[in-house]
Amino acid sequence: MDEHRLGLKPVLRRVWTERGGRPRAPVHHRYRWLYPYGFVRPGTGRVLWYLMPTVSAASFAEVLAAFAADAGAGPGREVLLVLDGAGWHVAKDLALPDHLHLAFLPPYSPELQPAERLWPLANEAVANRRFEDLAALSDALEPHCLALAEQPGTIRGRTLFGRWPEAPTAEEISRI
Repeated sequence: MDEHRLGLKPVLRRVWTERGGRPRAPVHHRYRWLYPYGFVRPGTGRVLWYLMPTVSAASFAEVLAAFAADAGAGPGREVLLVLDGAGWHVAKDLALPDHLHLAFLPPYSPELQPAERLWPLANEAVANRRFEDLAALSDALEPHCLALAEQPGTIRGRTLFGRWPEAPTAEEISRI
């Protein structure tokens, strides 16, 4: 699990253009943000996205509750969530849903976080584009995230590291 900041300040990328031509990317720098939260299961490529207006302990608790419900956390299913040690992740007043457990990565180790690899994919929806407001940004980002959720092979290829455990088979789960 990780979160990313996208906003009205544009994401600029290099583009191809005809020889002698100048690439155009209309921009208007403004500093207002939208935060996609990404939950990924590297072994299967399953990803859940939540778009939030802020990052805080309260918004993180809200996203965790939605994630626990979507992931099916309950008496018959314990869910372990791997995340970094951001301030809102370790807040003392964080309301953690039942049957959801947090495991924290060591500090300064984004290379261990599979969800970090989601952000270049999310940026594709907004690269070299100008948005009038956060609603327009959300309107562009939401269908892109939903389309990515339908591409588990792409997600798995980006997030499954050689050291990350494979998803257990139904037979292995039944033996536990």
